[in-house]
Amino acid sequence: MSRERASRRFYRGESYSNLVVCMDRGMTAEEENRWNFEVSWEAANKVGGIYTVVRSKAYVSMEELGDQYCLIGPYKEHCARTEVEEGPLGSEALNRAVEAIRQRGFKLHTGRWLVDGNPQIILMDIGSAAWKLDEYKTELWSKTNIGVPHLDIEANDAIILGYMVADFLAEFRNSAEALGEGTPARVVAHFHEWQAGIGLIALRTRHTNVATVFTTHATLLGRYLCAGNTDFYNNLDKFSVDEEAGKRQIYHRYCMERAATHLSHTFTTVSEITGFEAEHLLKRKPDVITPNGLNVKKFSALHEFQNLHALSKEKLHEFVRGHFYGHYDFDLDKTLYFFIAGRYEFGNKGADIFIEALARLNHHLKSMHPEITVVAFMIFPARTNNFNVESLRGHAVTKSLRDTINDIQNKIGKRMYEICLSGRLPDAGDLLEKEELVRLKRVHLLVAEGRTAADHHPQRRRRLERSSFEHRAEVQPVQHHPRQIRRTPLFGLDYEEFVRGCHLGVFPSYYEPWGYTPAECTVMGIPSITTNLSGFGCFMQEHIADPLSYGIYIVDRRYISLEDTVQQLAQYMYDFARLNRRQRIIQRNRTERLSDILDWRNLGVYYRQARMKALHKVFPDYKEEMESGIGTLRYPRPLSEPPSPSSSRVTTPAASVHGSDDESDSVDEEAELEELRRK
Repeated sequence: MSRERASRRFYRGESYSNLVVCMDRGMTAEEENRWNFEVSWEAANKVGGIYTVVRSKAYVSMEELGDQYCLIGPYKEHCARTEVEEGPLGSEALNRAVEAIRQRGFKLHTGRWLVDGNPQIILMDIGSAAWKLDEYKTELWSKTNIGVPHLDIEANDAIILGYMVADFLAEFRNSAEALGEGTPARVVAHFHEWQAGIGLIALRTRHTNVATVFTTHATLLGRYLCAGNTDFYNNLDKFSVDEEAGKRQIYHRYCMERAATHLSHTFTTVSEITGFEAEHLLKRKPDVITPNGLNVKKFSALHEFQNLHALSKEKLHEFVRGHFYGHYDFDLDKTLYFFIAGRYEFGNKGADIFIEALARLNHHLKSMHPEITVVAFMIFPARTNNFNVESLRGHAVTKSLRDTINDIQNKIGKRMYEICLSGRLPDAGDLLEKEELVRLKRVHLLVAEGRTAADHHPQRRRRLERSSFEHRAEVQPVQHHPRQIRRTPLFGLDYEEFVRGCHLGVFPSYYEPWGYTPAECTVMGIPSITTNLSGFGCFMQEHIADPLSYGIYIVDRRYISLEDTVQQLAQYMYDFARLNRRQRIIQRNRTERLSDILDWRNLGVYYRQARMKALHKVFPDYKEEMESGIGTLRYPRPLSEPPSPSSSRVTTPAASVHGSDDESDSVDEEAELEELRRK
């Protein structure tokens, strides 16, 4: 079936706008002398989630704006050497401005960022302007009354970068105006987070005629308050923000963020929940919500992502065989893989209630479905000294067993072939020779000596002990693994393969301004659990009539007690564990259908809307050629609803028949409807 037919069949929401109609590689922007600069501390500098936002959005930004789009960030040699191809920029106006700044004694590195879209990038060497730090601080104090402690290196670097950006944009605007052949230069500068916000403050206090956009991906004070086990969302309107920032010794940083928020022509946040937070902590309601997207690469065959799931799951099977050697007596065909991933913020990311819910899930499975096993992975960055020796030993033993059996199988096959050629059938004594039986016994003894590795993560270990986990339970707690999974002797697959091989992602976050981990699961067709306190969960609730039918389980962490939240999470995991294979395949198909809603081709519209609002404020005569916004897109309930078994009536979709439980099955909406018609 063609992708066009699939799109018409799957998406029945009302019409909406996207960036496709204005993807002309900057031809329109060039005619209008319109430029867009995106300033971020994480441009070609991987620190956290903003790097993913800027990097993934670069492709659609280039498709829309071409060389009228440019990124600006700090020069970090260890990243730039592998991510940036240095060279001149694609515009005379840009190169003139760069040269003017270099003549002031500042070092700038220009070129192309080696990511999808190959956008232009300017990286500023902060050290080359450090001699002007006192001058910049004096200007900041005289115009905004914001003082910065001398020992706060991060804030000092942000000030240097900000004023370097302001100097460059002022020079560039003059160059673009001079080369514009009578067309006024319309420049938009988009700043991400407080580290880049000083540039916005400098532009506004110097009255540079540039339209500004400021995006906060998570408020600075919000991060600190949530890290202290505060009842955050129920007390947002009660916090004395100045006092709270002062107690945490971040008052000057908070003032920078708040000043950038109020001085920007357009203020945006990445989600409604972060907008609610900003309204109380930064005292300004966002003008536009700019949700984060991904570059979604669709497969030509609709079942292809199902095949990738099966291949990656088999690699996870191999890992589990090695990790649980000596205790491996469960059926992998009836084993489900759940995982949680993210920064190691034990409470904010919901790792605490994940473990509590696993204990309840363990009880349900032992009581009602003892044949089902759940292996739970916790993927968090943590300090490590080396590979777990016991795990490496387990993998070595299972590899030895597999290699021995494969070798013996080959020899048995050759003997059977020779015996059959001689005109007789082999008997049992002809198949396995004595030395081969000895080899099998030797590796079997190694397997029998297996022991489980100790848990060296105290916070997680205490929570597991409080939850009364037994290692023999149906839910198997598994050790930490680094968030950025790499191919290693212990774990032979990367993070994307790992996610594709799992059955369910569990992200019960308390503080999650957006949430890339469940979004990544969605575009890979993996169902996930999120919360109504995450930006992703709120976005899905807004745009999907029935998220649960599409494999998006949204746990309530805002309006019910913590105990009720844990019970709800456990129930969601239990309901998922009861699905048979065919029902899981159908649910993965539905989840993958949502990937288009997370594509930057759709979500980039919000960023365009923010830029246009800023342009209208600075250049009132500018007429926007496209009405922005994703409109009232809303995914309906699937016609074959409900997707899960029910004790009171026939299951829908129909129960699997013998022989139909192959993970590579492809089930689409037409097949679901056909099953219903047969009932």
